[in-house]
Amino acid sequence: MNSAPPSTRAEKIIIGLSGGVDSSVAAKLLLDQGHDVEGLFMKNWEEDDHSGYCSAEEDMADARAVAEQLGIRFHTVNFAHEYWEQVFSHFLQEYRVGRTPNPDVLCNREIKFRAFLDHAVELGAEAIATGHYARIQASAGRYHLLKGGDHNKDQSYFLHLLNQKQLSSTRFPLGELEKNEVRKIAEQAGLSNAKKRDSTGICFIGERDFHQFLSQYLPAQPGPIQTPEGETIGQHQGLMYHTLGQRKGLGIGGLPHFSEAPWYVIKKDIENNILIAGQQKDHPLLMCQQIECEPIHWITAPPTVLPFHCQAQHRYRQADQTCTITRSDASGATITFLKPQRAVAPGQSIVFYQEEQCLGGGVIK
Repeated sequence: MNSAPPSTRAEKIIIGLSGGVDSSVAAKLLLDQGHDVEGLFMKNWEEDDHSGYCSAEEDMADARAVAEQLGIRFHTVNFAHEYWEQVFSHFLQEYRVGRTPNPDVLCNREIKFRAFLDHAVELGAEAIATGHYARIQASAGRYHLLKGGDHNKDQSYFLHLLNQKQLSSTRFPLGELEKNEVRKIAEQAGLSNAKKRDSTGICFIGERDFHQFLSQYLPAQPGPIQTPEGETIGQHQGLMYHTLGQRKGLGIGGLPHFSEAPWYVIKKDIENNILIAGQQKDHPLLMCQQIECEPIHWITAPPTVLPFHCQAQHRYRQADQTCTITRSDASGATITFLKPQRAVAPGQSIVFYQEEQCLGGGVIK
């Protein structure tokens, strides 16, 4: 299986350089393959308090340094407006209605593989590349998204909304590699960021307190924390701060008439602004075997016959779960799992697989 659509000639490829080690090594590998490579740094967030949480200036400096080391042209572009309009506004709206969104999925579709691709084409690129751990296989004129060779780093979950045009114009040089190999290549090449730690979380939140950040944009609505039987055991500062299955940050414990066992979020009563918590990790209210999702985006083509049997992940880095799609139409889809699933969070993505191939996915209702 190829990590990119096959090419028999050198291409002009613009790679998204983030300042991290993955995209830097991807750029080097493309150069080694004989391609005409240029780098581009995308600034997707405007930090208005000069707090440096997003570290965009530092990341851009790292990306520029790598470009200079590799001897490739370096571009910068500001997509902050597009990010706000197409990703962050949706992020806020989802939290406003009590769901748990995944902005990285939308960012990939709208920014990294749409705005970036369009901009790269304007700069004369034939294709773009990123440091994602995923693979693309070309077969009979169609492009298939495959899991990365390193299943511990596989990022196909976040790429499931890509379409045929985006996949045909994208290269994933790290597709077959494991993370330790990437680090080794960076160190052997003497790249300045070879030992830079991986970024985690969402850039616009960074290292700061999530509650504090979100409260800048959405008013907090405190309410009671109750047991499933209706007994009030505490106070939450806002349902938007909590997700199903959450254990930490509830601020309850040491309650009379209850054991010292940890408490988990098992349900959110949006209508009444009540957070429901229980002491069973696998409480029945946390478990479900059938879910509804928004209309499914299929990367190649939808199944011709239902029910359709496949595997799915309803959160990133989850092991594949056997499931059956019993309904899929313009109004959404119904998915039944072989085994009950814990803490399926509305707003997150459910992504479908057949072995190594990512088929597509949708947003959980």
